[in-house]
Amino acid sequence: MKLITIIGARPQFIKASALFKSMELVPGSSLLLDQKILHTGQHYDSNMSDCFFEDLGIPQPSYELGIGGGSHGANTGRMLEEIEKILIADKFDGVIVYGDTDSTLAGSLAASKLKIPVFHIEAGLRSFNRSMPEEQNRVITDHLSELCFAPTPLAIQNLRSEGIADERIVKTGDIMADTARIFSISLNRRNELLKRLGCFEKNFILATIHRAENVDNPQKLLSILSALAKQKIPVLLPLHPRTKARIEQFNLHKLIANLQITEPLGYLDMVMLEKKADLIITDSGGIQKEAYFQGTPCVTIREETEWVELIDTGWNKLADPNNKDAIIDSISNQLNFELSQPRPNLYGDGFSAKTIISKLLNYFNL
Repeated sequence: MKLITIIGARPQFIKASALFKSMELVPGSSLLLDQKILHTGQHYDSNMSDCFFEDLGIPQPSYELGIGGGSHGANTGRMLEEIEKILIADKFDGVIVYGDTDSTLAGSLAASKLKIPVFHIEAGLRSFNRSMPEEQNRVITDHLSELCFAPTPLAIQNLRSEGIADERIVKTGDIMADTARIFSISLNRRNELLKRLGCFEKNFILATIHRAENVDNPQKLLSILSALAKQKIPVLLPLHPRTKARIEQFNLHKLIANLQITEPLGYLDMVMLEKKADLIITDSGGIQKEAYFQGTPCVTIREETEWVELIDTGWNKLADPNNKDAIIDSISNQLNFELSQPRPNLYGDGFSAKTIISKLLNYFNL
């Protein structure tokens, strides 16, 4: 069977790596499932894309669209058109999509209209904020998918409550737990990065800010950067291209003068820093979970999260991006978080990809 995996952003590169690396766990699957990669180009900066393929050992894409940098509607439409051409020309039997990006939605729409089955990895997540493009993308994709690979019991409950039939829902655990397991051995060899950046173990905050609703809003970005600038321990900020552009546009350079700024980093470097940091501050869905896997408290600068179970444990705390003082208070609380607090296994045993591969084989009667 010919399958195409459609990816375009950092979290999808990471998740896809676990699926490709887990083929060996299911004998014969690499022969029965011929997987090609289509990279939409949604993350078009080489530091946000190329280095992840190198770090994670993902096969190079068979198709590269180079579509990125535009509005949600423009990007999704251009991707849909180009993906449809490829699906028609090369006659794929199934489409694998991940998460909630515009690449995910475009791939799902193109495949569905051509009556090609869609398989959604990380299905059933809900923030219940329909104004978020990511929420729109994930809801539509779930309803278009033949199989919804759900990472948690809550995700399954969400799918059922929307009328998705049980035979289309597969509980897998979280594929990012697979990557934490697969790549954990590699982290100890990357301590030279700490020396180069001047960081010391458990003596810095790691921050990542990139979501459009945060950085495209001058008041939110001002609040977030002002809160980071008030911290008494070093703040390391790998600067996303979108964030960098908005800092320049809104003339906020002074607020990052005392932060330690780097270019975007590869997956293994980021996870190593997540493991060593006192605290992680982020607006990323994936990094919230990476923080949890690495045992590092987190502040998520958003009004809601699709990973609500992390909030329930206390390891993650939401902070309103509109309110500088609320962000500062949340950071202070999490810097004093008691690391002996329980960290339950929320996301499975780290072998979800094996379940996904087996279910794909069953779907095609292989």
